[in-house]
Amino acid sequence: MGQTPKRTSREAGSGPRRGERGQRGDRDQREDQEFIDKLVHINRVAKVVKGGRRFSFAALVVVGDGRGRVGSGSGKAREVPEAIRKATEQAKRSLIRVPLRDGRTLHHDVKGRFGAAKVVLRSAPPGTGIIAGGPMRAVFETMGVQDIVAKSIGSANPYNMVKATFDALANSLSPRAVAIRRGKQINDIVSRRGRGRQGVES
Repeated sequence: MGQTPKRTSREAGSGPRRGERGQRGDRDQREDQEFIDKLVHINRVAKVVKGGRRFSFAALVVVGDGRGRVGSGSGKAREVPEAIRKATEQAKRSLIRVPLRDGRTLHHDVKGRFGAAKVVLRSAPPGTGIIAGGPMRAVFETMGVQDIVAKSIGSANPYNMVKATFDALANSLSPRAVAIRRGKQINDIVSRRGRGRQGVES
């Protein structure tokens, strides 16, 4: 009986071809260029082990594309650059998309909480700018928000504040999503929001 010829790894499809690896690398590089990353907080932590204490660094990073996508991540390592790299990679894997009105602010006010931290995010008219504290400001800047008023209540821990901010952003809906949820037309939602804004201005 004749022996069955062995298949190479390329024929078996066990790995990407050289050209495919190059295309994947180019795509990853383009994605890295699209993202804006900000270091929110870094601190040194100690772990008690047999024979003493082992020190490492913990980093909190937020990343966004400036067009409504944003994510946060934390990383720990013995060196600061490695901790930041781990946090950045985790943030990219946890991206969420937040609908923005006119690409600059939220469609409506939202609240969020995590642990002892509570936040209130309010949509704002053009020219308001970002009125928010450090951790929340980093989230809005990487997400592409230009006008917003944010207030934090309770814990000032940056990790809790960022998580509370993301909890609020997860509740932010576009007019289309609100209309579907309420069983109404988009025009009804938009016109009602316009009447409410006129009442506040008057």
